[in-house]
Amino acid sequence: MRRLRCAAAAAALLCAFAAGAAPFTPAADDEVVERLPLASDPALRAVESLRRQLASRPQDAALRLDIAERYFALAMAQGDPRYVGYALSTIAPLATAAANQSRYWLVRGQLQQYGHDFAGALASLDQASRLAPEAVEPVAWRAAIHMVQANYALAAAECDRLARIATPLMAQGCTAYVRGTTGQLIPAYDMLSEAVAASVDAPPGLMLWAQTRLGEMAARLQRFGDAERHYRLALDQGLTDQFLLASYADFLLERERPAEALRLLAGWERSDVLLLRLALAGRAAGDARAADWASQLRARMQDAARRGDRLHEQEAARWALELEHDPARALAYAQDNYTRQKEPRDAEVLMEAALAAKKPGAAAPAIAWWRESGYEDPAMQVLAGKLGAVR
Repeated sequence: MRRLRCAAAAAALLCAFAAGAAPFTPAADDEVVERLPLASDPALRAVESLRRQLASRPQDAALRLDIAERYFALAMAQGDPRYVGYALSTIAPLATAAANQSRYWLVRGQLQQYGHDFAGALASLDQASRLAPEAVEPVAWRAAIHMVQANYALAAAECDRLARIATPLMAQGCTAYVRGTTGQLIPAYDMLSEAVAASVDAPPGLMLWAQTRLGEMAARLQRFGDAERHYRLALDQGLTDQFLLASYADFLLERERPAEALRLLAGWERSDVLLLRLALAGRAAGDARAADWASQLRARMQDAARRGDRLHEQEAARWALELEHDPARALAYAQDNYTRQKEPRDAEVLMEAALAAKKPGAAAPAIAWWRESGYEDPAMQVLAGKLGAVR
């Protein structure tokens, strides 16, 4: 079973992996799309309060950016793409009014990358840096996007820029992430471990990111006790992060601990990323809810296909392969996905689908990446061997 690996090259990003359906953009600020559970979520109550203020101050650019940033944070934490649609609607009037503000271009770039418009996102983030050369976030996001596209030299250059303007943990975490993906796994793990140990006062979000990455690296090194420790330390930061939950759930599933994965993901059906893992864990644990979760996921995938939504094809490939047992469909999803995203998880699912479909040649792009990058992972080494590849 595959591990999910996030794309973010610095903690401020959380993760560049965009999950779920294509974001819906309301036609107007006052359009009611759905009543969200404000009473149970302080973050939603806060953003709703800001939206009420916006009704009386529609020309307030700073307020619009505040709202958009909060919506984007909710989307990244919870995996609900509707929040990105709300954010896009909120900043739409600022295209001219805020064109000289670095913050506007940063938010715009974040939203563009969520929709997999990586070229547009890079252009927006470049503009953000031109307007604010010392700003850390545009640089970190560019590093993340370059990692998604397997442009490792460009990602490393952004990490070098971070070394001049960011905290040591963020900069070293960025560099460790690049090195850990390009044949230097043990040095990268050691580097990030030392940076974490020296950063006891790091913000919780940054520490969560670092501990999650360490957990993933430790799992690839087959240091499973260390991986468990890192995931627990990430959870101890007390922040909602669907990418941490997905990564840890995959670890638990690989270790044949589905009941623990179910407890970890309880109540997370609203996230497609986590619903997939609930369905997999439920099936493995013989949970009575597994069939319903699989049915919900099937409906969402079918809806996405009707809309022409191509944002989550990597997850769709895994769904088709592991839950629907349809290798041909899984391979189609995986191949299309790999034309846009080339993270390790994208390569791995393409290799798995090609193997299951008995079409090893279809995995050629992933095999080429694996050979060239030097990526280290025993599970991928086994897959490559089954596909007749060596390095």
